[in-house]
Amino acid sequence: MPKYVYDFTEGNKDLKDLLGGKGANLAEMTNLGLPVPPGFTITTEACRHYLAHGGMPDGLDGEVAAHLADLETRMAKRLGGSDDPLLVSVRSGAKFSMPGMMETVLNIGLNDESVLGLAKQSGNERFAWDSYRRLIQMFGKTVLDIDGDLFENAIDELKGAREDTDLEAADLQRLVETYKGIVRDKSGREFPADPREQMDLAIRAVFDSWNAPRAVLYRRQERIPSGLGTAVNVVAMVFGNLGADSGTGVAFTRDPGSGQQGVYGDYLQNAQGEDVVAGIRNTVPLQELERIDAGSYRRLLEIMATLEGHYRDLCDIEFTVERGKLWMLQTRVGKRTAEAAFRIAVQLVDEGLIDMAEAVTRVTGDQLAQLMFPRFATQGDGRRLTTGMNASPGAAVGKAVFTSARAVELAGHGEDVILVRRETNPDDLSGMIAAKGVLTSRGGKTSHAAVVARGMGKTCVCGAEELEVDVAARRFTTSDGTVVEEGDVISIDGGDGAVYLGEVPVVASPVVEYFEGRGPDDELVAAVDRIMAHADSVRALGVRANADTPEDAARARRFGAQGIGLCRTEHMFLGDRRRLVEDLILAVTPEERQAALDALEPLQTADFSGLFEAMDGLPVTIRLIDPPLHEFLPDITDLSVRVALAGDEARDKDRRLLEAVKRLHEQNPMLGLRGVRLGLVIPGLFAMQVRAIAAAVKRTGARHAEIMIPLVGAVQELEIVREEAQAILAETGVEALIGTMIEVPRAAMTAGQIAEAAQFFSFGTNDLTQMTWGFSRDDVESAFFGKYLDLGIFGVSPFESIDRDGVGRLMRIAAEEGRRTRPGLKLGICGEHGGDPDSVHFCHEIGLDYVSCSPFRVPVARLEAGRAALASPESDTR
Repeated sequence: MPKYVYDFTEGNKDLKDLLGGKGANLAEMTNLGLPVPPGFTITTEACRHYLAHGGMPDGLDGEVAAHLADLETRMAKRLGGSDDPLLVSVRSGAKFSMPGMMETVLNIGLNDESVLGLAKQSGNERFAWDSYRRLIQMFGKTVLDIDGDLFENAIDELKGAREDTDLEAADLQRLVETYKGIVRDKSGREFPADPREQMDLAIRAVFDSWNAPRAVLYRRQERIPSGLGTAVNVVAMVFGNLGADSGTGVAFTRDPGSGQQGVYGDYLQNAQGEDVVAGIRNTVPLQELERIDAGSYRRLLEIMATLEGHYRDLCDIEFTVERGKLWMLQTRVGKRTAEAAFRIAVQLVDEGLIDMAEAVTRVTGDQLAQLMFPRFATQGDGRRLTTGMNASPGAAVGKAVFTSARAVELAGHGEDVILVRRETNPDDLSGMIAAKGVLTSRGGKTSHAAVVARGMGKTCVCGAEELEVDVAARRFTTSDGTVVEEGDVISIDGGDGAVYLGEVPVVASPVVEYFEGRGPDDELVAAVDRIMAHADSVRALGVRANADTPEDAARARRFGAQGIGLCRTEHMFLGDRRRLVEDLILAVTPEERQAALDALEPLQTADFSGLFEAMDGLPVTIRLIDPPLHEFLPDITDLSVRVALAGDEARDKDRRLLEAVKRLHEQNPMLGLRGVRLGLVIPGLFAMQVRAIAAAVKRTGARHAEIMIPLVGAVQELEIVREEAQAILAETGVEALIGTMIEVPRAAMTAGQIAEAAQFFSFGTNDLTQMTWGFSRDDVESAFFGKYLDLGIFGVSPFESIDRDGVGRLMRIAAEEGRRTRPGLKLGICGEHGGDPDSVHFCHEIGLDYVSCSPFRVPVARLEAGRAALASPESDTR
């Protein structure tokens, strides 16, 4: 029979899959001899069984009972005992940190009898009743699914203008009765007095919370697999709400916002841990603990140094001080901003804790992309309203909104919004994802808003105490009386915590300036430079760019592109040149068709010459024209109306054009006359482009031209076009590779045949995804993708990251069969998946030679190619 329960003395930090991150790290700290309250962990296997079968696995109850009995023996207390009760917390803990997304219940074991024993044993009646009301409140919301606002409203009504800490024992005793009444009215049952029932129901609630909407949404955002499940940690309670000599806090071994070394964190006297992370009471900086309790402060610094040295990384620590004794409640490798991630990685190298290879795996392409976002100009037109805590950097501008629902609504209509709250809670996750930034009037750098925003890379300013946020009225008021209503534009600066009225201008980030070759020489840029240099030195994948103009090509090269992997020649025929394509389509005689081609050829020669010059000797892959014809022809309805209204005076060209549009009209243009089919149907079209490529090669001296034939589904199509192209190249004395895009499922399945006629393959994953799934991206993303994500059919959109099981399998088959036919076959990818971090790793796994993506994503692809080469199971930073 599987073992479902582990004591903290039995685990270690390498058992995160089984014990979850929290349980594994509690075990690790216990092994290090740090002051961890005793307890035990129920494994993720038990959770998966519960979720799959709707009930606990056989044997779990007995294991829990045995470990609880052992815990009672060690603590010399009985769970919920009437004289000196043992109280426990029940806390979630998945493999990857999901801050605030799942459930926790503290003070389990209290009832009408044990609360009296706790009061007597502690000598603090107020503390006992405060702990009891917290249990009922958390249990009611978490386990019984009662609206948490009912409890909050009750305590707000009781305390009036007073603080929570001003409530006396008698006040809290009355509040307990009020809370029990809420439970009775809203759940139809009494608050359970039996301590073991409380614990068992809380364990089930934690398991259930794995599939709570906010947890599902968070996993989707962070790409955390849904099948992992969560562990449950049952821990002996220690109390930070015993009085002024007690408290709770969160500490970081380095600043998670900037990466600077020092003492960072928040502390709250006479409180329990949820008060800090919820942000409902404003904390004091961690350094204040030295004045409040110097002994605990010194011991905390020692433990922080121990943990950072042991984990070799920034550590996030939760702790409680109980009457002058320090207890460690949790540690984990801390979430950090993108800026901090790069700085900390190279700091740890310089300190000898890690090497450069590990430093590369400690950062991600997504974090690099965040560093490339614009920042506010030093001096802007916006009026500064206040300054809060700079919780997560970036520059965010948008309309102020005061509910998550409104944020999602406006963002769905294309509006940029800033979510403004007194404090956020896990139910605000959807709004935080939709918003450009988050602003709160309460909470510190370790509040829910700060931690979650940092994890997402969202700009966040929190603890802006001067703002009076009225969610009901949908406005906030500043200390000078300025009122900002919902819909007013505000700007928030996560770098310095400033909040502005109006839109503040933005400037390019220093990291973009660095990639452009003119960046400042500061600590962050130096860190990026060192990591990028090492990533480039170890990566096996080349990185090219998708570029259609010399300007894009030049920028891509500055950003580190090693060539052009896709030039979309159809983009060269838009605008004023569209008329020339119309002339080609309208041509009736060979002479008319040739005249249209002759007009296009010099333009194409100039286009290709510009690309070759910008790349200056690097490979340039030019895709022959692949236009869905509807993009180059007038709308059939508009043209019909124009001709009808003109009557007998309609222009002859308009009549001919209408006739052509009707003849060529397609119900599904993306699957119609395009790509290689168009080149076969319109004689001379591809030949004109090949001649233009050859002329541009001779004009510029380019050495690595590559001609790519699109949308091939059968080798015969490729052979016909290749034969014509080879004849032109031989006639002009120009050498160029001839290959094809693999973007039709049949091409992937017959890649061995196609490789006989192709010198390279480039996977066009946008079309390959559409055709493999059988839906058009333009038509379905807004229609049902959201529902598919909710249902778990997609973990992430297949247009965002390669669908490994379907599209990815086709790519793997094509790569293997193509190289079996032609061992030296060059393989690349030119869909926008080429800049997606997960997709880059997949391309490395199946042995492609290069990825190609938009110029702005070239640095991301370079970094991820390096990370793919260094990938290890421990390199996941979620």
